[in-house]
Amino acid sequence: MTGQIAARIRLALTGALGGAALWAAIQAADRNWLGDFSALALFVFLTTAFGAVLALAGPIGLGRAVPRGLALGVLVGALTWLAALRFDTVDQLLFGAIPLLALFTLATLPLPFLIAQVRSRWNDYPVLFLEAWSIVLRFAAAGAFTGLVWLVIFLSDELLQIVGIGIIGRLLADQLVALALTGAILGLGMAVIHDLADLLSPYVVLRVFRLFLPVVLGVMVVFLIALPFRGLDGLVSGLSPATLLLTMVGGGIALVSIAIDQADADATQSPLLIRCTQGLALILPVVAGLALWAVWLRVADRGWSPERLFVVLVAAVGLVYGLVYAVSVLRGAGWMERIRQGNIRVALAVLGLAALWLTPVLNAERISAASQVSRFEALGVEALDPGALRSWGKPGAAALAVLEAKATEPGQEALAAVLAGEPARQADNRPALVAELAALLPVQPTSATGMRDVILGAAEAFQLQDWLQVCRVQLETGQPGCLMVVADLLPLRPGEEAMLFLQRSVDYIEVSGLYLDDSGMLVWRTATQPDGTYLSSEAAGRLLRQYQAAPPPLTGAELNQLGIGEDGLLFLP
Repeated sequence: MTGQIAARIRLALTGALGGAALWAAIQAADRNWLGDFSALALFVFLTTAFGAVLALAGPIGLGRAVPRGLALGVLVGALTWLAALRFDTVDQLLFGAIPLLALFTLATLPLPFLIAQVRSRWNDYPVLFLEAWSIVLRFAAAGAFTGLVWLVIFLSDELLQIVGIGIIGRLLADQLVALALTGAILGLGMAVIHDLADLLSPYVVLRVFRLFLPVVLGVMVVFLIALPFRGLDGLVSGLSPATLLLTMVGGGIALVSIAIDQADADATQSPLLIRCTQGLALILPVVAGLALWAVWLRVADRGWSPERLFVVLVAAVGLVYGLVYAVSVLRGAGWMERIRQGNIRVALAVLGLAALWLTPVLNAERISAASQVSRFEALGVEALDPGALRSWGKPGAAALAVLEAKATEPGQEALAAVLAGEPARQADNRPALVAELAALLPVQPTSATGMRDVILGAAEAFQLQDWLQVCRVQLETGQPGCLMVVADLLPLRPGEEAMLFLQRSVDYIEVSGLYLDDSGMLVWRTATQPDGTYLSSEAAGRLLRQYQAAPPPLTGAELNQLGIGEDGLLFLP
């Protein structure tokens, strides 16, 4: 037996052992031999340890990979258990993807450093660069190989079932066999792919990725040029714009790192790509800064939540990357090597942040719960989100206990109602809401303020708050981002009705029909065009500006129906 075959068998057996260990952990959890959090920590330990061993065994050998993989598994498993202490149930811990992302970062990012430490030194950038991308390629290829093998097994079982042979299906119905076989296939795939490193080098893929540099740079430049003309409203409409910007920043960071490669001799030699790399490095801090500013405005408006804290940290890391890249380019000769060393330092900082996220030092739930309580004390029950507090584990429960105790005090009936799941009782500040909205909400024709006030008086408090939030934002023209147009839109009903324009973001305007029913309740309907289609963003924006300048004419709809009244039939063109 050759050494290569023996190495493949050893790694396949290691994978099978990992699958069997996972099966044992699942059985222990199902039979309540372990508590939920202990079972989760054990599962994370096994997944991290065996995954690390499979990744490290090819480059440094199985003997060296095992102790390092086990040590990494112990560290990540211990941090999992530590993070679980702030929650009452495992479901609360796993409710969001952020803890899982932190665990994934801790389980994968140290792997190139462990390989480099054995081969030369822990901060040897050429080794770090090559092994980081090689690990990604090996796992991707081994995962595809595992899926292909399972497809062959499934088809083989289906074929044998035709002639009454079901032994494969009966074997695979056993969870232990399925998990052990999956681990063995994955381990064998990792070993084979490492042996074929010369044929499956990541350099081919990385060379292709370099071609995206001019495209990404062009998109970012166009975005930055167009931004002052379109305004910054779109950046503050939620987390999505900031997340999109950060995705572009992440792609830019990866492309710059790919272009400069592991050393100057391996970096791109194309003058065009070199200039694109430098240009991308210079504008990355601008885009990252915009993302950080957008999220910070959201935090100032809504307070902290674990998601917002996470995005702020990601934006801060992106800004640090951008500043390192930009300063390195501006300092002239040697800029590529400075970026490489900066990559190492920022990667270590990311590891530190991921670890801190799982410790009491950076308890996102505690920070968010304290922010909610502070917002309640400053702004009242309208700023309170009990549902979010209930999902923030023990810190959220502690904050709810404080609020529930306060709700028993005289004058805190609105707080008690909100905590009980009822709508906030805002009778005390409702006149103020109506008055402020009446002062901000333009109406056409300008003489129709009476009907506007009737509609505002019939609106629910949450609707008034929502409309007021939109009307407080000014457009480029200096006018509020809202408008009410009053007219007799339903001839068979007494009185007049209204259409309400709300510019919720730079590219979305909501248009609604409003009228009072027979009981005086406000009814809301979505406005459409005569053919039943919805207004496009451009058309809604054009109508909003047009109607702000002058009231539109009232014309009859070009429709007839068969039959009489509510029993009639019609169709929209």
